[in-house]
Amino acid sequence: MKVLLVYPEYPDTFWSLKHALRFFSKKASHPPLGLLTVAALLPKPWQKKLVDMNVTSLKDEDLMWADYVFIGAMDIQRDSVEHTIERCKRLGVKIVAGGPLFTISHDQFDMVDHLVLNEAEVTLPLFLGDLEKGCAKHIYASTELPDLSRTPIPAWDLIDIKKYGVMSVQYSRGCPFNCEFCSVVTLNGHIPRTKAKEQLLAEMEAVYARGWRSSVFIVDDNFVGNKRKLKTEVLPAIVDWMTAKEYPFSFNTQASINIADDDELLRLMSDAGFESVFIGIETPNDDSLQECGKLQNKGRDLVECVKKIHGCGIQVHGGFIVGFDNDPPSIFERQVSFIQRSGIVTAMVGLLNAPRGTKLYQRLKQEDRLTSDMTGDNTDCSTNFVPKMPYETLVNGYKTVMNTLYSARTHYERCKVLLSDYKTRRASVSRLRLEHFKAFAKTTWFLGIKDEGRRYYWQLLLWTLFRYPKYCGLAIGFQVSRYHFSKVAKNNSR
Repeated sequence: MKVLLVYPEYPDTFWSLKHALRFFSKKASHPPLGLLTVAALLPKPWQKKLVDMNVTSLKDEDLMWADYVFIGAMDIQRDSVEHTIERCKRLGVKIVAGGPLFTISHDQFDMVDHLVLNEAEVTLPLFLGDLEKGCAKHIYASTELPDLSRTPIPAWDLIDIKKYGVMSVQYSRGCPFNCEFCSVVTLNGHIPRTKAKEQLLAEMEAVYARGWRSSVFIVDDNFVGNKRKLKTEVLPAIVDWMTAKEYPFSFNTQASINIADDDELLRLMSDAGFESVFIGIETPNDDSLQECGKLQNKGRDLVECVKKIHGCGIQVHGGFIVGFDNDPPSIFERQVSFIQRSGIVTAMVGLLNAPRGTKLYQRLKQEDRLTSDMTGDNTDCSTNFVPKMPYETLVNGYKTVMNTLYSARTHYERCKVLLSDYKTRRASVSRLRLEHFKAFAKTTWFLGIKDEGRRYYWQLLLWTLFRYPKYCGLAIGFQVSRYHFSKVAKNNSR
């Protein structure tokens, strides 16, 4: 059996980092971890190829080579998915599809031959068994949430890791919280399921064996969902492994704001090599936090929480939302003020959307406020429901927020706040790599000479050089990221 695994293309969005990747000669930010895991679950004798359309083009010859094309995707990739399905149908190639997009919206993809939904560790073996018997069905679905010990090491041999900016591994699935707008619990459950420390280290070792010596994203829904196991087993094991290997990786992940409550957890994460964490802060407005069920954020001094995490040498990348029913007219100014005071350099502000399967979607459906399915890109100035705030006010306020945050001056001021608060425990964070020197040469031309914000480019570099010279690599990275985010903000403001 010949199988072609296809990962559809991402549009130019906040997290695509397309404009930033060019400075590091990379094609895509992250590898298709889900498809690589699916490939490892397929029978070993099968012939397998993988085409990541974010890295290389998908050719008709690739499709015609295959007996089956496996497609895995998220909402944001829908346009590319639909085009890929059309090509397969035109060429008469059978399609097997799965992943979050198909699991949530399978009723919209009747043209797909076989829909293997939910978690592949459960449903893929059912499909493969029926396929071998010649009686494969159209849909395979399950409510079972599998033990992650059944998850194999991804088939890294199917990709060229040098094309990517960051490698990925997974430690857990699920989140103990249940925010109204989030589909994580719908997809992966309310109780975090984790891998054993030995399994996680084996996955890290597999990436290391491929020659990777840079950033690794732990793709969990909430990395700190099970704090006790992290502190007593997993993080100490990572610290030992990283120490023995002389810190070949730096880590980033996703977590909830309650990591700021646990000094031991922050210390261990810092010692293990974590450089950044994405946290859904959402809004400084407590009424809106109450509305969306983000109770873990409510009643806190969120600025101080962020600064505490920065003080442990871990950058906070923040997620923010405008468009809640309880958002006052002042919310746009308050969001900018909060982000500037906290020193969150990477701040993703999006318009509220209601994903299928969420509590928000169900509530808005009952209120007859839904207008369409979401695009999957909450930064494209679209929303799929009727907001309480006048739509034009909401969109114009949102555009102002993004253009303000990623103007050269405000970004420069935010970087200074972060670097002033930032205190790393590890020399490895400050280690300049060859890619930083290459990026510096490119940024000097594009951002230090051509860009209209070049004054602030040089001010930040000189300010960092004289005050915090060991963080010059971070300052270069901040500049490159701003270039991408400002491009996306300007494109979405048209």
